[in-house]
Amino acid sequence: MHDIWNPWHGCVKCSEGCQNCYMFYLDGLRDKKGSDIYKTKTGFRYPLSKDRSGKYKVKSGEMIRVCMTSDFFLEEADQWREKAWEIIRQRPDVKFFLLTKRPERVADHLPKDWGDGWENVMFNVTCENQQRADERIPILLNLPFKHKGIMCAPFIGPVNITKYLAQNQIEQVLCDGENYRGARPCHYEWVKELHDECVVNDITFVFCGTGRRFVKDGKLYKIEKNGLQSQQAFKSGLSFQGKPIDFKLYDEWGNIIPKDQLYRPYYKERCQTCGMKLTCNGCSQCGKCN
Repeated sequence: MHDIWNPWHGCVKCSEGCQNCYMFYLDGLRDKKGSDIYKTKTGFRYPLSKDRSGKYKVKSGEMIRVCMTSDFFLEEADQWREKAWEIIRQRPDVKFFLLTKRPERVADHLPKDWGDGWENVMFNVTCENQQRADERIPILLNLPFKHKGIMCAPFIGPVNITKYLAQNQIEQVLCDGENYRGARPCHYEWVKELHDECVVNDITFVFCGTGRRFVKDGKLYKIEKNGLQSQQAFKSGLSFQGKPIDFKLYDEWGNIIPKDQLYRPYYKERCQTCGMKLTCNGCSQCGKCN
């Protein structure tokens, strides 16, 4: 996928959401250990990679999801994070989506020139159930970030975040079910509650996927294919476009880039019914669909 940057790989499980981690499962299929943590060789400088004409492969205005096979604030990655921050600093024209289960480590591991946050960084905490929401969101709200979000994935228990949304700091809420071996059920009622809370506060809500086990009206549905999971999430009609997130992106000379000069996602036919559409970069036009 063209919207993912993994500067390092591998992680340490730290809460209930990690129990059936997809990264550990997929690594196991390749006879590797998900607990082996290492800096990626070819992928570390991905946001700075250029094509043959000398232009950045990642276009101005794209959203890059960071550390999808690890945690950006993992203790074992402390030795590499400063260089990762430097790469983010060099691309003020690109939006970076950071996600962590370790918000308690964030304040001590921000760049020296961070101030009240960089305009091109959206910081998200994982809240797989109410306990973790109540632990992590208060920390999130006290951290200096321009853009903040919540990710309920894997969504393994009901979560109420009304009191947190009322503080007008959260700009986006995403949720997704669990996949692969041992997938725990995600319930329609849990998703609907999050949707309703976001609608009241005019905050974008993205129901990315049902997961492999989805319960609605007391019936358990087994949905094995990821594509079908996202399609079913789309069909639910629960995703909601709230007030726009205003990212101020800059060119290399420090000038704000006009919105009409930023990357515009391209969506093919199959993208129109994908639950991830509200939060992805669109089709990379790799040709595989053809």
